[in-house]
Amino acid sequence: MKILIARMNHETNTFSPVATPLEAFGRSGPSYGEDAWRENKGMQTAMSAFIDAAEREHAEIVTPVSASANPSGPVAAAAYDAICNAIVAAASGCDAVLLDLHGAMVAENSNDGEGDLLERVRAVLPDAPIAVALDLHGNVTQKMIDHADIIVSFKTYPHVDMYETGAHAARLLFDLIYGRARPVIAWRQPPLLTHTLRSATAEGAMKRAVDAARAAEAEGMLAVSVLSGFSLADIHAPCISVVVVGDGDRSAADEVAERIAQQIWDERDEFVYRSEPLIESVARAATLALGADKPVLLLDHGDNCMSGGTCDTMDLLEEALRQGLKGIVSGPLCDPTAVGILQAAGVGTTVTVAVGNKIAGEAIQLRPPLRVTGVVRALTDGEYTISGPTYTGQRAFMGRAAVLDIGAATLVLTERTHEPWDLGVFESVGIDPRRARFLLLKSRMYCRPVFVPIAASLVECDSRGVTSSDYGLFAFKHVKRPVYPLDSVASWEHGTSR
Repeated sequence: MKILIARMNHETNTFSPVATPLEAFGRSGPSYGEDAWRENKGMQTAMSAFIDAAEREHAEIVTPVSASANPSGPVAAAAYDAICNAIVAAASGCDAVLLDLHGAMVAENSNDGEGDLLERVRAVLPDAPIAVALDLHGNVTQKMIDHADIIVSFKTYPHVDMYETGAHAARLLFDLIYGRARPVIAWRQPPLLTHTLRSATAEGAMKRAVDAARAAEAEGMLAVSVLSGFSLADIHAPCISVVVVGDGDRSAADEVAERIAQQIWDERDEFVYRSEPLIESVARAATLALGADKPVLLLDHGDNCMSGGTCDTMDLLEEALRQGLKGIVSGPLCDPTAVGILQAAGVGTTVTVAVGNKIAGEAIQLRPPLRVTGVVRALTDGEYTISGPTYTGQRAFMGRAAVLDIGAATLVLTERTHEPWDLGVFESVGIDPRRARFLLLKSRMYCRPVFVPIAASLVECDSRGVTSSDYGLFAFKHVKRPVYPLDSVASWEHGTSR
């Protein structure tokens, strides 16, 4: 048995000005062939689980490509074609396919990155079973449903079950191959744009939806996935979805999909996040720090790397300095120009430099850069190994990094946008984040498993960047209307998807 296993991950923010060339996928581009196998083997990715499952079956494994990039703007056409072409070229002669996809990719030449890829793979292998693992924030489309036999998504956000999701999808694929199951897919997609901060699976309506999915699996469904969608993609339907894989009984799968989707629709207002003004968030953080013996986390979710943020919006840092906060550690802040100046100046040098507010975008009103004077404390290559629990063991690349001490704040500046997955973003440049009074992180959720345990409290801060929770900043042109909460929608026609 010959099995194609590949990874193509990108969450596309169509409002983001951050480019996504081929080089963005990995340290300097995707991994191919044996390198793709090595990049995933032993890691906590869905592709790693695919490899382990195929090896247990003593299958011949083909790994044409592993391509994963941080969320950013639309994927360059040449990059999208290169990744897809590698997968499609390897498909010929394969008996089954396992794909580790995100589900919310938009390219310059495709508004449905995963659906168009699956359509091409299906054309080459019309009779081969195809199983897909998706991110919880995938935007499900009809093409994805039409050209996959099995779809399973993460059930956690922050995401810590990537491997488990891959193992689930692979198990169902082999059950199909050996006749132990007859997967059928049902899908519902209410007209609801969810806010990412309301897709956390440990609380609220999203938790209740995922709990319902788990209960349906315990009652006999092969897989039930609740995908919150990624609403900052201006496509036809970047909406929440319920995907049910039943065992031969389509009507039973439809009933489960319908029931959970209706539950979500009934609680739709709980999927909407309403931010407080930034001045109030910072003032609240200052109050929480009084008497605290641990840092207060200020999460700048309006300029969040893992939703396509530029990581150079200075709103939060400027407001914190204006209100007189001290003992600040802030970063990673993406400013290649500033990093170059600091690298040239050298450790121990006092430098005046303009930081951030340099990248324009449709939703960003540019302000002057923040001009600061400080001492260069450290210069590194910006590389470290993630200790977990998310992407444990993977090598992380921030581009070159520099630490600038401006007195009230210590700034970590990098050449690339980078999510604070790990204490390593600070420890790798000589900073102990536990000793900060205030930690200003450009993050929404992924930092929480690591940084919440070392913090006294957490404050969510919405700067006016391209990942803001204020939908009023974004000119949606392609989303099918009406859609909640952009419009007042009183009812949803049962049994339909967008």
